[in-house]
Amino acid sequence: MDLLVGKGRLDMELDKAFEFAVILAWEDLMKVNESPSVRVEYQCEPGTSLDYLTVWAARTGGSNDLVCDYWTWTSPTHASGVLFTNEYHSDSLALALDFIMKNQDQFTRPADACREGSVLIYPPTEDERREASNWRGEVQGTATNFGGSADERVPLSWMSLTDGSYPR
Repeated sequence: MDLLVGKGRLDMELDKAFEFAVILAWEDLMKVNESPSVRVEYQCEPGTSLDYLTVWAARTGGSNDLVCDYWTWTSPTHASGVLFTNEYHSDSLALALDFIMKNQDQFTRPADACREGSVLIYPPTEDERREASNWRGEVQGTATNFGGSADERVPLSWMSLTDGSYPR
């Protein structure tokens, strides 16, 4: 799976990256609730960056648990980054969402993408787990944006997030 296009640019749709983030965290999420599916939801005007998303786990019987939400900015009512709820927690999901949201300009979105996005993920197959793991390995060395603006770009790798050098 060759994901790099040009220098530091990823050839992958944003929704696929969200799918891989959930697949990489699947075991962590299932510790709380053996869910038949997980859903990532967001709202975004075409051509603009996402500033908020939610991750939901379906429950048997049709109800849903909020797993976490992610904000790109801080306000008096919420902090920036990932906030887990309902006993859910996954370092893998937190790191992947952080990577994706801070580098969303590196992912593609269809020109006709609608305002409301929803990515539904079912229990992953071994092939899907392998593909998600390969994606993580390939993006570890790409240029990333961990600052609040393009002027603050710093070449970091996902590896620096997982080795304890990234502040939490």
